[in-house]
Amino acid sequence: MSVKAASPEEEGELKVKSDPLETLRTSCRATPKCSSLSEKLQTCNDRVNSRSKTTETCMEEVIDFFHCVDHCAAKTIFDHLK
Repeated sequence: MSVKAASPEEEGELKVKSDPLETLRTSCRATPKCSSLSEKLQTCNDRVNSRSKTTETCMEEVIDFFHCVDHCAAKTIFDHLK
């Protein structure tokens, strides 16, 4: 007995639900607090990328930005779970 996998054309389009965490993170990035941290991160990235020799990194700005986004998203993520 052999089994043949259906081709994508036979199965039709798969409908993929969006990840609620990514949706929340996107909206959190737009909040004034996280947006200002995003601007600080971008400024740091621009400064570091404009130099050929530097030991500066933007790790603090990255951590602050993602902490803000995750903290904001964590407040309501459980409302989206079944």
